[in-house]
Amino acid sequence: MENKDIKKPLADRMRPQDLEDFVGQRHIVGEGKMLRKIIESDQVPSMIFWGPPGSGKTTLAEIIAKKTDSEFVHLSAVSSGVKEVKKVVEKAQTNLEFKKKKTILFLDEIHRFNKAQQDRLLPYVEDGTLTLIGATTENPSFEVNSALISRSRVFVLEALKAEDIKHLLERALSDKEKGFGKMDIKISAEDIEFLAELSNGDARTALNVLELSVMSEGKAKEIKIDKEKIKEAFQRTNLLYDKGGEQHYNIISALHKSMRGGDADAALYWMARMLEGGEDPLYVARRLIRFASEDIGIANSFALDQAVSAYQACHFIGMPECAVNLAQAVVYMSKSKKSNALYKAYYTVKQDVENFPNEPVPIHLRNAPTKLMKELGYGKDYKYTPDFENPEDAAQQFMPDKLKKRKYL
Repeated sequence: MENKDIKKPLADRMRPQDLEDFVGQRHIVGEGKMLRKIIESDQVPSMIFWGPPGSGKTTLAEIIAKKTDSEFVHLSAVSSGVKEVKKVVEKAQTNLEFKKKKTILFLDEIHRFNKAQQDRLLPYVEDGTLTLIGATTENPSFEVNSALISRSRVFVLEALKAEDIKHLLERALSDKEKGFGKMDIKISAEDIEFLAELSNGDARTALNVLELSVMSEGKAKEIKIDKEKIKEAFQRTNLLYDKGGEQHYNIISALHKSMRGGDADAALYWMARMLEGGEDPLYVARRLIRFASEDIGIANSFALDQAVSAYQACHFIGMPECAVNLAQAVVYMSKSKKSNALYKAYYTVKQDVENFPNEPVPIHLRNAPTKLMKELGYGKDYKYTPDFENPEDAAQQFMPDKLKKRKYL
């Protein structure tokens, strides 16, 4: 192993180099599965990998590039733009013309590219200048241009099972070239399983925690790793913010309750904890949209506009620029008047729908598209409210008979 490899993080060093060593995702790369056949036949189309963090999207893309003898270019949509894409295209054109070599552009977090940026990729995907493999944790149906999706195959990756992560950890502990196989590390099978479970399907997190647990012991001849050390390393590795675990839900709860309580300063703090910990800003924006109706509702109808606008801003420009857009919305929500009347009303309505699921529509409210329905009285005596100057003259029953006295607001 070269010196430069020793300096790489454990998760990078332990990346599988071929499909035989790739762990998980057997539903798409197992023997006889479509993606495996595509790779082995060297007929790789542009693709979108949709799956949670640490499920193997990057690793699988690298394996595909190696298996098909293609040049692999890795860009992050968070830090790259049209300029970087242009350079990749120029390189891909050179590869095709002079080297007869294909280029795979792996675009991580493709959902962070706005529509214009995604559109710039289309011509080169269509004419085969490059093969695009986009990776996203968000539903591509909503976050990736339909034109780009129509020219790509979408493969859904699943969170790794604890047994898969356990296998990766054991491999890292025993590998003498890339892992810790030359070190005297004491860790029980129970604690390996504990780490695997704690990692919540994220292989990268599991390997990062293992590495930090080992390296925190310095140059000790014998290294002992137990549950307490794993917990401590887990917190430090995730910057006290685990996007998939308990801390994630604790902090979004703190943000929600700070806004509800009108404490804009605290709300800003919790929002920043999430963003700086790596949370997708679109997730935060979606929570604000929910909050705008659940906790503010009819007390201030403009709150929903603010939240939706913040979501659109995040979608257009991404992090770090959109942090200030979210800050604006969070402060607005915090300082706005509050009302949970809509939330309470819908909860009560929902109970009534469950208890009275098949109440008939009053006959005067029914649609009457046929002659028979009209003869049966459908729509008869319905009062068209705009025709009445006095609203009281248009009074009529709108609720089913069993609920005609029910009030929700």
